[in-house]
Amino acid sequence: MTIELKLRRVGNSLGVIIPSDALALLNVKEGDELYLTEAGEGSVRLSAQRPGFAEKSVIADDLIKRYRNALSELAK
Repeated sequence: MTIELKLRRVGNSLGVIIPSDALALLNVKEGDELYLTEAGEGSVRLSAQRPGFAEKSVIADDLIKRYRNALSELAK
């Protein structure tokens, strides 16, 4: 599924409006937290908060840094 979003001015910042069908996919509602993470090659991933996500993200970042060369070779 691809959904086109437009940037809009919100005060001194820019924001996007997330359509209701995308909110349903993410299973989120107003006030919930979303995470925008780097997915490589200039792309990003938007995901909903999950229990333990922050801790797992720290562990994953550490592993990615320690095994950067091996992961690069595996990605070829």
